[in-house]
Amino acid sequence: MRVADHAVDMEIRDAVEADAERLADLTDSPRDVMRNLVHDRTVRVAVADDEVTGFVSFDADDGTVHVTQLNGDRESCERLLEEPISFAEREEMGVELLVPETEETVREAAEAVGFESTGSGPYFEGVPTVRLRYAR
Repeated sequence: MRVADHAVDMEIRDAVEADAERLADLTDSPRDVMRNLVHDRTVRVAVADDEVTGFVSFDADDGTVHVTQLNGDRESCERLLEEPISFAEREEMGVELLVPETEETVREAAEAVGFESTGSGPYFEGVPTVRLRYAR
């Protein structure tokens, strides 16, 4: 499923090391952690009006694309999820995402592009998660 008719002109591009500071601001994480993420995973950023408005990181193994982080406003998250979905479709793989129960915006964005809940996920830093899988 593709998200169309975007209200804001948004570009999706590969993350670069210079984005680490903004990613750290979005996640309240240390800059070094975000710099390592950019180097170790596939990371795409959403850019609107010359500002990074969100990002997605993902990797693949055992026939599944795992979205490891997703952050941003709802529109950015919807657009960013197109990246791992497209990759998975080309490679004939599934897509999974764990969302903390407190992250309603991320969950709503995922459900809007075709993810469905498959039950509870593990706790992450004491917060329960919901396991979502992309339904082709």
